[in-house]
Amino acid sequence: MKRKNKSFSTRVFTALGFGIALGLILNLAYGSDSEILTETSTWYNVIGVGYVRLLQMIVMPLVFISIVGAFAKLKLGNQLGKIAAIILAILIGTTAVAAAVGISSAALFDLNAEQIFSGEAEQSRGVAIEESSAEVADQTLPDQLLSLLPANPFLDLTGARPTSTIAVVIFAAFIGFAYLSVVRRSPETASVLKKGIDALYELVMGIVRIVLRLTPYGILAIMARTVATSNFEAIYTLGKFVLASYVALAVMFIIHLLILLISGVNPITYAKKASEALLFAFTSRSSAGTLPLNIHTQTHKLGVPEGIANFSGSFGLSIGQNGCAGIYPAMLAFMIAPTVGINPLDIGFILTVIGIVAISSFGVAGVGGGATFAAILVLSALDLPVALAGLLVSVEPLIDMGRTAVNVSGAMTAGVTTAKVTGELDESIYNQPQSEQTVESY
Repeated sequence: MKRKNKSFSTRVFTALGFGIALGLILNLAYGSDSEILTETSTWYNVIGVGYVRLLQMIVMPLVFISIVGAFAKLKLGNQLGKIAAIILAILIGTTAVAAAVGISSAALFDLNAEQIFSGEAEQSRGVAIEESSAEVADQTLPDQLLSLLPANPFLDLTGARPTSTIAVVIFAAFIGFAYLSVVRRSPETASVLKKGIDALYELVMGIVRIVLRLTPYGILAIMARTVATSNFEAIYTLGKFVLASYVALAVMFIIHLLILLISGVNPITYAKKASEALLFAFTSRSSAGTLPLNIHTQTHKLGVPEGIANFSGSFGLSIGQNGCAGIYPAMLAFMIAPTVGINPLDIGFILTVIGIVAISSFGVAGVGGGATFAAILVLSALDLPVALAGLLVSVEPLIDMGRTAVNVSGAMTAGVTTAKVTGELDESIYNQPQSEQTVESY
């Protein structure tokens, strides 16, 4: 298809279809619990998980050099404070809205943790979550804020902490400000530094292009394994929760479109151009792994300046994840509250949940497990039993796909809206039909 000049989107969606078909065939032929299928699926991970890890490999270098490069190209100017404030306000504000949406959906479908069957897998998962909660339950808001600062930037460049991405952003911003001071004091030295920054940026983007060419293969392998190992009986049993989750996620995506409409851009154009990045987020279940596609989509298809795109994409990995840190923990809180005698429809309880969700959305990792981390923080703050979060282990992967896509959409919405509000959005690129856009083909 590449040799026949088929578009990147066409190749990605074709791979998605092949992956689903292959997964269904394997599932029907062997069953999700088959030992043969379990052993075979590990080989699919070589391509699928391997591809996601290659994307994660370039996340930190990409975040770092892109933000430093934005300073070098003077694309942030004097609006840096305003840009960062708007992005953070949108990310955190939409997470609070997402919590309200999650509670509303849970109430609409009358969800209750007592209705869910607790088997061996669920109990085991609950014990593991309870053990994990001991490490994060006592984390206060000041502690969370301090965790964002890069005490050891070289450690954070390895992605060792949940907040490593934001720490790298802050470190890169300090280097950017230092560069601007060099520009004022010694233009000749600044010129040399800029050449080095530009060269390093091109090198990192070269790696990004190489890895993104593997996207169709990665998506095919990920979807084949996901569908092949899915327990459709468990999904059917917990179908009401799955349906309620996706209704809430769909409503949140519509809210993203409404935010774009209010800001003055065409939401349908956004939905079309963001589809590739959102599809990959859906299949990979990794907001961090989607970052390169997120930034590429914002800058090349939606007309967002590099500086704003990198800030929104990077902050969106650990702050204000609408799906994982907003909808999911709020729904769990609503479901679990009756088990300890709390009325989940009490207005005081609802407002408390929304407030805690918004505050706890700082530092949620943009990789697998981020939703669990967010749930532990919220449930612990509400003095609710965290072990009950393990009841949904059998449908966790299915729900996590939609959550991740909404996380990425929230970050992209923040970038586009901020660019529009600050007058930095290149609307000629945003409104240009995809078929006419001269973007790099992978």
